[in-house]
Amino acid sequence: MNSLVATPPFPPHFHEHYRISPTRSMSTPVQQNSNRKRKAEDDGNDNDVRMSASPTNSPAFTPRPLPFPNRQYKRSRPNVTGRPLPLPRLLETLDTDALRSVLQSVCDRHPGLGDEVVQIAPRPSVTSTLQILHNYLSTLQSSIPLGSGDSLSDYAYNRVKQQLNALLDALDDFTPHFLPPNESQTSTSLAYLDGATEVLNRVPKANTPRHNIRRDSTFENISKSWVVVIREAAKRGGGIQLQYGGWDQKIAKHNETSNGKLQEAVNELSNSLGWMGPPLPTSGGDQTSIRDQLLSGTYGMGVPLKVGPW
Repeated sequence: MNSLVATPPFPPHFHEHYRISPTRSMSTPVQQNSNRKRKAEDDGNDNDVRMSASPTNSPAFTPRPLPFPNRQYKRSRPNVTGRPLPLPRLLETLDTDALRSVLQSVCDRHPGLGDEVVQIAPRPSVTSTLQILHNYLSTLQSSIPLGSGDSLSDYAYNRVKQQLNALLDALDDFTPHFLPPNESQTSTSLAYLDGATEVLNRVPKANTPRHNIRRDSTFENISKSWVVVIREAAKRGGGIQLQYGGWDQKIAKHNETSNGKLQEAVNELSNSLGWMGPPLPTSGGDQTSIRDQLLSGTYGMGVPLKVGPW
C-alpha cells in the first residue's frame, strides 16, 4: 500500500539564513613576509634603514613622563610660642636701680666677677659722683619733718637717720677713690673735695651731741683728705696749682661754714704756701687771696722776709 508519509517541517531555527553578510574591506595589508625567514641580503638594507631612522621611532625610546610625587611644597611657618627675652633686650627694660640690683646680686654670688667688673667699668667722673651725692642730700632734705629748722630734734633725727647714714656712707666710700695714688691728677682730687665738702656742710646738725658723732667723723675724713691732696699738689710745679687756683679762699670758706672742722687742711695749705705770704686766716672773712695781693701790690706788706731755701 502506497502511503504517503508527510515530511515534517523543520523547526524555525534550523532554517538556513540566506542573507549574505556585507563584505569587509581590509584596511591593513596582510603581512605576507611576517613569517618568512630573514635572509642575509636583507640585513644590509635593515641596517641602512635603522641608521637613517630616528631613534625616537623605536619603542625602546618612547618618551614617557617622569613620575613626580604628588606632594605640595608648603612654606615653612615660624614657630610661634612663648619664650623668654634675650639678655640684651632684657637689660634694655631695666632701670638704673634694677640693673644695679641685678649686677650686685651676680657679684655677690660669684665674687670673682666683682674684680672683673671693677677693671672693665669706666672710672667715675667728678660730675657724676657729685650728682649722686646731691641726690642723697635731696632725699635727706625731703625727709626732714616740717618746722625742724636748721637742727634736728630727736624726733626728726629718728625720721631721717636712714637717709643721713646713706649720705655719709656715700661720702666715706667715694672720697678715697679721688685721692692719690689712685687719682693721679690733683686737679681732679681738689675739684671733688670742693664739691663733697659743700655737700657735707649742708647736712644739718642734731641737737643731741651723740647723734653728731657720725657726721663729725666724716668731717674728719674730709679734712685729712684735703691734707693729702694739698701735700701732693705742693710737690708738683712748686705748688703753682695751689697758688693760682684760689684754693686758699675756698678752703677757708669751707672751714668757716663747718665751724673750724677743716682747720687741719687750712694749716697744711698755710705751711705749703707760707713762703709766699702771711698765714691763711682760720676763718673765711674778707681776706684777699695771694693772687689778688700780687695784682694790687699789697702782697708781703708787714711780713718779714724769709731767708733760706724755698
